[in-house]
Amino acid sequence: MSDDQQAVGVVDVELETLRDAVRAEYDVVASDPDQGFHFHTGRTLTNIVGYRDEWLEGVPESAIESFAGTGNPFAMGALAIGERVVDIGSGGGIDSLIAAGMVGADGAVVGVDMTVSMLERARGAASEAGIGNVEFREAFMEELPVEDGWADVVISNGVLNLTPDKPGTLAEISRVLRPGGRLQIADILVTRPVSSEAKQRIDLWTG
Repeated sequence: MSDDQQAVGVVDVELETLRDAVRAEYDVVASDPDQGFHFHTGRTLTNIVGYRDEWLEGVPESAIESFAGTGNPFAMGALAIGERVVDIGSGGGIDSLIAAGMVGADGAVVGVDMTVSMLERARGAASEAGIGNVEFREAFMEELPVEDGWADVVISNGVLNLTPDKPGTLAEISRVLRPGGRLQIADILVTRPVSSEAKQRIDLWTG
């Protein structure tokens, strides 16, 4: 990796190995959400992070039980009717489906995830609920399958910490947001520097 890449904050880690490890972790969350993990999931987690009961009305249990975020992107403000939303790392679909309810039939939501089993769960939940203003696309957060300036809002929940190229991902977010659009994210924050050695340990990225 070049000095220029190091200077702008790109972490030197084997990208495909990291992606495979993250997929493996969330494949298990998708296939067996009640197994028990080192992080909270499901309705227990929605209560911890302050999701309102009315947000979950009409959201199938299959989306709720696989919820594995780190916070509440809607705590920064509800979405408005007619807005267009991109949900980065949409997982089993809970936040995308909540967003779809907030923006209504005149709005639209695109959920983006790289884990096929999570996409299948999200699509199934949307179909079960009859929610037609949301779609789920398979892609990486560093390469969002959304046209320039399409989104009014980008949301994300516990996902940006998993990319070693945060500057590149933030540039992609900027690209898909319209001028004056906004970013509402919930994520992990560290208060002290992480060593280069620790950053290269794949088990610490996923655990």
